Amino acid sequence: MLNTMPDDIYGNSQEEIHAELEKSLINEYLKRKGYTKESLKKLPEDEASRIIVEASTYASGKLAEIENRARYTQNLQAD
Repeated sequence: MLNTMPDDIYGNSQEEIHAELEKSLINEYLKRKGYTKESLKKLPEDEASRIIVEASTYASGKLAEIENRARYTQNLQAD
């Protein structure tokens, strides 16, 4: 779905927008759990990796939810 959408008004590609949103969602997850990217560097590697996997999983789920809502809205407008 992202590849069929036009660039935004600032000339950012959908891939750039997607990447920025993903970063924001990861940072949101880390903040809610009391971490920052800097604080993760101070943790043991296995613990930091686990937290990053959790944050990435969270971001992927949220992105899928956003994409599904957008698709649903487009379908409603098409009807």
